[in-house]
Amino acid sequence: MALAQVRVTGVVKDTDGQPMPAVTVTIKGTTDAVSTSVDGKFSINAPTNGVLAFSFIGYTTKEVSINGKTSFDVVLASALKTLNEVVVVGYTSKQVSQLSSSVSVISGDKLRDVTSNDVASLLQGKAAGVIVSTGSGDPTSTSSILIRGASSINASTSPLIVVDGNIGGTYNASDVESVTVLKDAAATGLYGSRAANGVIIITTKMGKAGQTKIDMSSVVGFNTKTTGNFHLMNSQQLYDYQKTFETVVPSDLANNTNWFNLAFRRGVTQNHTLSVSGGTDKTQYYISGNYYNEQGTLIDNGNRNYNLRSNITTKLNDKLKLSVLLNTIYTQQTYPTDNLLYDAYLNLPYDPAFNPDGTPTDGRTYPGWQGRDKENPLQGLQYNFSNSRSISNNGDLNLDYTITKHLSFATYNRITLYNDKYISYYDARTKSGGANSGELYNQDDYSSTLLTSNRLKYDNSFGQHNLSILAVGEGQKYHFDDALLNGKGLPPGRPVMSTASDIISNPSGGTDDYNFRKYLGQADYNYAGKYFVVGSYVHEYSSRFGSNNPSGNFFQAGASWILTKESFMDNIKPVSFLKLRASYGTTGNAEIGNYQALGLYSIDQSANYGGIPGAYPTQKANPNLTWEKIKTANIGLDFGLFKRMDVSVDVYQKTSSALLFQVPLPATSGYDYEFENIGSVRNRGLEINVTSKNLVGEFKWETNFNIAFNRNKVISLESGEAMIDGGASQPVAVGHDINDWSMPIWAGVNPANGDPQWEQLVTDANGKVTKKLTNSYANATRQFTGTSASPKFTGGITNTFSYKGFSLSTFFNFVYGNKVYNDSRAYFDNDGLYDSYNAMVPPSDWTRWTKPGDIATEPKAVQGGNNNSNQQSTRYLENGSYLRLRNATLGYQLPHQWISSLKIRSARIFVSGDNLVTFTKFTGVDPEVDLSPPPNGAGNRVAGGASSFKYPISRKLLFGINVGF
Repeated sequence: MALAQVRVTGVVKDTDGQPMPAVTVTIKGTTDAVSTSVDGKFSINAPTNGVLAFSFIGYTTKEVSINGKTSFDVVLASALKTLNEVVVVGYTSKQVSQLSSSVSVISGDKLRDVTSNDVASLLQGKAAGVIVSTGSGDPTSTSSILIRGASSINASTSPLIVVDGNIGGTYNASDVESVTVLKDAAATGLYGSRAANGVIIITTKMGKAGQTKIDMSSVVGFNTKTTGNFHLMNSQQLYDYQKTFETVVPSDLANNTNWFNLAFRRGVTQNHTLSVSGGTDKTQYYISGNYYNEQGTLIDNGNRNYNLRSNITTKLNDKLKLSVLLNTIYTQQTYPTDNLLYDAYLNLPYDPAFNPDGTPTDGRTYPGWQGRDKENPLQGLQYNFSNSRSISNNGDLNLDYTITKHLSFATYNRITLYNDKYISYYDARTKSGGANSGELYNQDDYSSTLLTSNRLKYDNSFGQHNLSILAVGEGQKYHFDDALLNGKGLPPGRPVMSTASDIISNPSGGTDDYNFRKYLGQADYNYAGKYFVVGSYVHEYSSRFGSNNPSGNFFQAGASWILTKESFMDNIKPVSFLKLRASYGTTGNAEIGNYQALGLYSIDQSANYGGIPGAYPTQKANPNLTWEKIKTANIGLDFGLFKRMDVSVDVYQKTSSALLFQVPLPATSGYDYEFENIGSVRNRGLEINVTSKNLVGEFKWETNFNIAFNRNKVISLESGEAMIDGGASQPVAVGHDINDWSMPIWAGVNPANGDPQWEQLVTDANGKVTKKLTNSYANATRQFTGTSASPKFTGGITNTFSYKGFSLSTFFNFVYGNKVYNDSRAYFDNDGLYDSYNAMVPPSDWTRWTKPGDIATEPKAVQGGNNNSNQQSTRYLENGSYLRLRNATLGYQLPHQWISSLKIRSARIFVSGDNLVTFTKFTGVDPEVDLSPPPNGAGNRVAGGASSFKYPISRKLLFGINVGF
């Protein structure tokens, strides 16, 4: 029997009372829908007991029950940021208005305006205090994340990643519902030992009860290299330059090879996603598949991913809920070989890339080849390759059990399995493989992670008093093993190990294990929804630390006060919301690698006795080694103005002590080094986030702006020492930023003779220090330069404009006040030292010394070099500030009346551009560098802020369509 129908009319407005056109009005559970007119009005036939759903991009979907009514006035709230929005914080979820901590939330839609499969890269510029840096445009590379400054010397500074409530896990960018960044101790503290560098919580999409939804997204586009202000010389330019200091002949101009252009290509990016979601009140599901393929702009380089996710939740009965989350990622990657990037920068344009018959030349045998390395990378690329394939499987089995009305228990369990195979082959016909008549390298890696997290929670309200108590017991076990095999003497074109006649070095491999155990308790109280207090205590054990101190204890406390709920604020109409926040607590850092507290020996075939491998000590045991400890204080203010602007301001201090550091030991000790807890580092900063609706009505304009300032300072070191690793370009010194530069200071060019000059500090017998100039690099004084690789501030700004079905968004990110060491200039800006390398085209404001009296920026060019002028100094320290148009997207939401006959729920077409333009004074291809590289394999700190033969980032032009059924 047909249900009774009624004609329903109405108007849809935003919270400012302005009519909203192009809002989709759907009868829930059906495909019947209409769109509102330019004045926000709608009319639709619907069942008398039906439900209408109102949806529009950037606004929170609203459902209204008809109940026989025929007219409705509907108000949609912006999804930009609502005080009632629920965010995931630690092991619980809270409304934004109830937070006492510093948290940034980025929705999946806001995250994916840039096209990438790397969520870290997508976070760049989206959250105050979160610095995301990418040292390479290689699509197989990943970005590093630094939250509120570096707090460690040798331990990792990367944040902890939590996926769907559990530490670790795998995910695909297309499946991300939201990303929550936890920054202060009140927010991160529950993760105890591993929360020192902040926590990033990734929540994947889940199904919702109601009509089944099918969503398809398809993006295809092109990638081209960006070169910024950097250009290499062509044959004529190099000829004109070299004839000023050495003999060149006109025949050098017979070829004009652009090696840089030959090494790069126009790549293609594809990103296709298909998802199905829905369910009933009992069971909800979300199933998706994604194919992502990005060709690198460097030839023979790319990243291909296949992802399948299934998130299913069902109520087994009134008390028990089961969630099964499965994710599989299969990845294929190809890597550049044959020094392709290096040769692209340095090969001479005089040398030809191709023979007359079109085949690549071979620099080893080509008559008259002038380049130093005698290598044509295109010749090797015909035969050589380097690639990997990996598969990652992640499974979650979660149970939530309601014991009583106020008491519940949950167990979250996860297994992650990873396997990777890497192969690199160098054919006997190429320079790379010629010395050993062909080389082959095979490597297999395997890892497994097991995690269980068991949670008991009590929630109750007593009048206006609201109390929540949480207790958690958690354990994690990790295993890794690898095997490496290599061979030589392979027939050409036979890249399999069975054809090798010998080995290059002995097979190798190893195994690695660690485990964590944690117990925590948290109490969360609020009164009348305006006074909030939270406190927690964490006890955690790690196998990484010494037998005397394997466990750490951490605490956190936070409080907030919503002033706009007080009566004295009633008459202050411009202020729609006002909240004060404060927090203090301790967290820990255990990211130093495994076995660092143990006495270690190295077993080496080269140190054998009677054919038996020998062992010798390398690391001294330290049974007292324990956690780095970080104390964080945060004061925050959140306020809203005129119901049009939301502002958050945070001031923080983060002080780390008992830093984990690899201390070198004298040879007489019999050991190379020992890990110890030494020193202290402090970070202080200010973060501001502003979200505003600048224009409302038919034409809308919204802005999100964030900016963060951070100052880093080393407070103390071991036994009162003032400096560690004083000969490095970034020594760790008391009173300095951990990334301050130290090197000889460039003093320009001597006008009389064109020699390079540096500062030399001379101390006389009375201890007086005077500064003079020297043309001898050996006499130049290594000193702090007064500059740092750490930016003075970073941030981003997004503007979104919409008119009817059209939308335009622009996203800029910026970095200011850092110095980048342009290391590769030592090779192609070297004043005649490397005349068998190409040279860079100098910027227009640089001048070369040619005669006495010249006031020049570049020394006299001399064959063989000019007094070590290209050695490390502030000559190559450059301004690393930049402003980048990270993304611009123009889209159009097709009116529902155009597509309803096709049973299409929604459709949007768009064109998007990534990395469209960068404003900078940096002379290299790109000023963005890795500011927080991880420690190297030996556990030593790696300096950040240097650029060396950088793989340029890609400029992307993409076309896409999103369709919902």
